[in-house]
Amino acid sequence: MQSYPTPILTTDRLTLRPLTMDDAPDLFAVFSDPAVVRYWSAEPWISLADAHEAIAHALGAYRDGDEVRFGVELAETGELIGTVNLHHVFPQNRRCEVGYALASRCWGKGYACEALGAALDYAFHELRLNRIEADIDPRNAASSAVLERMGFRKEGYMPERWFVHGEMADTVNYGLLRSYWDARSGN
Repeated sequence: MQSYPTPILTTDRLTLRPLTMDDAPDLFAVFSDPAVVRYWSAEPWISLADAHEAIAHALGAYRDGDEVRFGVELAETGELIGTVNLHHVFPQNRRCEVGYALASRCWGKGYACEALGAALDYAFHELRLNRIEADIDPRNAASSAVLERMGFRKEGYMPERWFVHGEMADTVNYGLLRSYWDARSGN
């Protein structure tokens, strides 16, 4: 089994780093917000125990080395404002899936693209992956815009794929190849 350590990455305004149990209050603040999880297949968190469970899962992933889970913090304050995850890694096929979430008060400030860009660059150039996939609810226009800004291309549509918050939800599949990323960033 290939191991995928979670490093510390820095951008102009953010630090992407492994989660710790000390992040529980900030992580809870992100995922207890109904606006943040509106298009996720999970309900808003209702207690700090939910954050502890998620962090324990991340710590297991770090130990097993089978996923890369970043906490996203503001470099200026050290406050955790979200996560970016490279998960469902298939080493033989050099691909994975990506997921991300930011506190709603941080939306519209470019943080999602900044954090995702750092994680994608790491995935393509350090992990040597060739393909990264994302699936989102087509009603999530903001996430669609982030993915497309990062160079992802729409590749498919799956009606009623998920049951989310009491209703069936469709999925739009996105893909990003390393060749698209390198052409976009001039590598």
